[in-house]
Amino acid sequence: MSAAAKGPPRQIDVWTFVTLGGFAIVGIFLVWPLADVFRYSFTDKESGLLSFSNWLEFLSKKYYLRAFLHSMFVAVSTTALSLLFGIPLAFLTTRYRIRGSALLNTVAVLALLSPPFIGAYSWVTMLGRSGFLRLALDSIGIHLPPIYGALGIVLADSLQYYPFVSLMTAGALMTIDRSLEEASENLGASSTRTFFRVTLPLVLPSVTGGALIAFMMSLSNFGTPMIIGGNYLVLPTLAYNLFTSEVAERPGMASTVSLVLMLCAAAIISLQQWASARRKYASMLVNRPIIKRLRGLPSALAHAVCYCIVGLSALPLAVVVFYSFKNTKGPVFIKGFGLESYRQILFDVPKTVMNSFTYSLIAVALIAVVGTLLGFILARRRTLAARILDPLLMIPYIVPGTVLGIGYIVAFNQKPFFLVGTSIIIIMTYFIRRLPYSVRSASSILRQIDPALEEAGINLGSPPGRTFRTITLPLMKAGIISGAIMSWVTSMNELSASILLYVGRTMTMPIKVYLSVLDGFFGTASAMSTILLVVTGIALYLVNRWTGKGAAQAVVGV
Repeated sequence: MSAAAKGPPRQIDVWTFVTLGGFAIVGIFLVWPLADVFRYSFTDKESGLLSFSNWLEFLSKKYYLRAFLHSMFVAVSTTALSLLFGIPLAFLTTRYRIRGSALLNTVAVLALLSPPFIGAYSWVTMLGRSGFLRLALDSIGIHLPPIYGALGIVLADSLQYYPFVSLMTAGALMTIDRSLEEASENLGASSTRTFFRVTLPLVLPSVTGGALIAFMMSLSNFGTPMIIGGNYLVLPTLAYNLFTSEVAERPGMASTVSLVLMLCAAAIISLQQWASARRKYASMLVNRPIIKRLRGLPSALAHAVCYCIVGLSALPLAVVVFYSFKNTKGPVFIKGFGLESYRQILFDVPKTVMNSFTYSLIAVALIAVVGTLLGFILARRRTLAARILDPLLMIPYIVPGTVLGIGYIVAFNQKPFFLVGTSIIIIMTYFIRRLPYSVRSASSILRQIDPALEEAGINLGSPPGRTFRTITLPLMKAGIISGAIMSWVTSMNELSASILLYVGRTMTMPIKVYLSVLDGFFGTASAMSTILLVVTGIALYLVNRWTGKGAAQAVVGV
C-alpha cells in the first residue's frame, strides 16, 4: 500500500505534549507513591519478601478490625445525618420563599470549607469536660453524654459535610419538571407521597452524589477524630499511629490500613454509580418549579428548620472567633477581651503563617496553569489518551490525605529524590490533591464555549497554541479563577497529609492549630482558626465577584 493510500500522519501539536505531561504528572505524583504503599502492604516486615502477613494480621486482630468498624460506623452515621439535614434544607430553600436564603447558603459553605478540626475543637470547648455549654446545662439538671468518641466525631462531621447534600440536591430540585409533581397531585397523591415517590427519585443522582462526598470526607477525615475521638480509633488515625511507630522500619501495617481505606472509598463510589445507573432520571425541563410563599405556622416552621440547621453548623465558627479575642495567660483564659492571641501569632509563629500562604500560593499557581491545560485536553480532545487521563486525574478524590502522605514519605525518601522534610514535598501534596478542582472547573467552563471560535482562529492560520492563548483563555477566565481560588482555600486548610510531612521549619497554620489544641493553647488555636476562616470568607467573596456565581453554585460547579 502506498504512502498516499495510508493517509497523512497524525500531526503532533502542543496538546500532544500537554497530554503526555498529564500522564507524567499522574505517574510521578500518584502512581509511584501509591505503588510503594501497595508494595509495602504485601512485604514482610522482617525479611522484605513478598508476603500476606500484614493482611493476615489486619484480618485476625480485633484491634484493627475494631478501627475498621469504627470508621464504617462514623462514615455511615455522618452520611445519614447529612441526608437528614441536607435534603430538608435544599427542599425548603428551593421550593419556598425563605428570608435570607442566600445568606444561609453562604454560611453553610463557609462551615463546609473551614478546616474540620476547627469544628471539633469548638465542640470540645462547648461540650468537653469543662465546656461552657456543658457546665451551663449541668447547672439546670441537663446531663449530656460525653462528647469524646463516636458521638463527637459524627456530630462535628455531619454539621460540616451536610452542605454537600443540600447544595447538590438544591441544584437538581431547581431543574426538574414541575408537571410531573402536578400530575401526581392531580391523581390524588398527598404532597408528602409526591415528594417521596416522584420528586426524590428524580433528584436521586444528586442526593447520592452529595451523600457519597459526605461519606468519603468523613471516612478520610484525620483532624476531627484525633482531636475529639479520644480512644475511639478510626482508620486514618490508625494509619497515622502505625506509620509513626514504624518510621524506622518498613511501613507494612500502615500501608495495609491505607489500602483498606482506598478499597472502601472505591467500593462506595462503585455502589453510588450503580445506584444512579439503575433507572432514567431525565425530564424535559419545560415546566420548572416555582417558589411558593408560606404564611402563618408553616412559614415559621420552615424558617425555624432552615435557620436551626445552618445555625448549628455555624455555631463552632462563632465560638472560635469569640475565643480568639479573649485574654489569655498561657493556656488559661482570663477575664476580658483583647488581641493577645493575635500578638502571639505575629511575634511567636510568623514563619508558620508565612509558610501557609507561601506554600498554598505556589501550589495554586502551578494548579491554575496545569489544571487549565489539562481541562482543555479533557473537554476538547476526543482521543483515547484523553479518555484514559480523565479518571486518572480524579484519583486524588478517593485517596485520603493520610494515605498520600505515607506514600510520599516512602517514595520521595530515596534515590533519586530526597524530599522528605522540605517545603517542596508539602507543595507537591497541595498540588496533586487540589489539581482536580482546577481541571474540573476549566473543563466545565470550556463545555460552555463553542469550539467554532477556536476553529475559526485555526482556519485563519493561527497555530493551536496561539489560538488557545488569544481566544480560548480569555473566555475561560471565570472558570480558571473559580478553580484557583477554591484550590487555594482548601490548600490553606490542608492537614491530613501535611501532618505527616512537616518538620519544624515547614509547619503550616492548620498543623499549628492542631498542635495548639493538643497542648491546651486554645487562644492561639482560635486566633489562627479565625485567620483561616477569614481567608475562606474572602475566597468565597472573590469567587462570587469574579464569576458572578453565588458561593453555593461555585462549590457545586467545582
